[in-house]
Amino acid sequence: MTLTPSSRLYFLGSILLVSLTFASRQFTSLGALSFMLPLAVAGVTYLLAIREFFSTERFPRQVIFIGLGLAAVWHVLFLLQPPGADDDVHRYVWDGRVQRLGYNPYIVVPSDPALAGLHTPETRTLNHPDLPSPYPAGAELFFRAVTAVHESVFALKVAFVLCDFAIVLVLLDVLRRSGQGEHWVLAYAWHPLLAIEVAGSGHVDIVGALLLLVSVAALGRRRRALAALAFGLAVAVKLLPIVLLPLFWKRVRVRDGALAAVVVGLLYAPFLNQGRFPLGSLGKYFHSFRFNDPVFAILERATYPELAVGLAALIGFLSAAWMRSAERRSTTRVGTGAFALPASEARAASAQAFAWPMAASLLCAPVVYPWYLLWLLPFLRSASTLPVIVWTVSIIPTYYVWHLRTLGRPWIVPGWIMVLEYGLVAVAAVIVAFARKRPAATPRSPD
Repeated sequence: MTLTPSSRLYFLGSILLVSLTFASRQFTSLGALSFMLPLAVAGVTYLLAIREFFSTERFPRQVIFIGLGLAAVWHVLFLLQPPGADDDVHRYVWDGRVQRLGYNPYIVVPSDPALAGLHTPETRTLNHPDLPSPYPAGAELFFRAVTAVHESVFALKVAFVLCDFAIVLVLLDVLRRSGQGEHWVLAYAWHPLLAIEVAGSGHVDIVGALLLLVSVAALGRRRRALAALAFGLAVAVKLLPIVLLPLFWKRVRVRDGALAAVVVGLLYAPFLNQGRFPLGSLGKYFHSFRFNDPVFAILERATYPELAVGLAALIGFLSAAWMRSAERRSTTRVGTGAFALPASEARAASAQAFAWPMAASLLCAPVVYPWYLLWLLPFLRSASTLPVIVWTVSIIPTYYVWHLRTLGRPWIVPGWIMVLEYGLVAVAAVIVAFARKRPAATPRSPD
């Protein structure tokens, strides 16, 4: 008996639900075998679902709604689990709390004995208590806003899940306007990293990913001021998307860019310290923090940390510039009627144009935690991004380092894990290269 594409997708969604349910129950044992096995099953199942998305042109809308319902279930399961005692979300609570108490998170050090009375049970275990905050002003103000409603880890996790839900809505709009199959929203919503790092651990990266997607959607609607402003706010959450700046060249007006720059500058105004720009522990982060960084390790040995960090950013920036240049050379028009767009603009706003520069920069970064790849997830829906899609799954074995830490082992990714992680990415890149030399296969019709 041959299953229809919809039946296969229902089957894969069911496996994801079961495996992620088991993983959620072992979330407090992050990295242990009891957590890694169901998560590995979820990762493989997700890649099989991606294959279905590529091979089927359209799925019935009912399939998409049920798929999103399944994703909502496992998001709730992870949301109800407590994060690790020293996860970043505890720092978020601290940063929001001290702002509301009149302190500057870029100056105060959580371990300062004079500040012991400011701590709550949820902030006493925050990580790196000997350092002030490294997060940009947009993230800091988000922490303040959420903790003003309710000061807790759970409140922040709920806020991040709401951002996740908002991405689904914006992505559906982008897919409809671009004529792509709406089922690609499941390529985002079904990714295991969302359950772990948004609903489970709670990471602010999802806020930046939402703002960046809003910027892309605004470009598609030619709302240039909104596109520039949302992009600036995304950079104010985390610095990674700054490498995408060339993609906005001549797609937003100078006054739009100036407006975004002014708004971002105003976000930093409350944190100025005697007129000095607030950086907190950002310099320490770039100079000393290392995780899952095989490419950066080579760059650092050849030069020094600050220059290596600059090279990582430059690689992403040049990748975006190259893509923008290639897109502008195209004069073909796509679409019809009032919504017709030049091909150069359509591709500049395309998913892969935004995914690859960030992926290239991250590949060369000094720290590559799994949640950093959350930035890429809304933009992975073309065959050329298959290596990046594989990377978002092959990075899952790095969670084993969290288990090693509980055993007193060093905070270092074992070599065999990095070989597995980046080796699979290389294999995917070879597959894409060979596939381009073959005639394109005709996608299956919907059932």
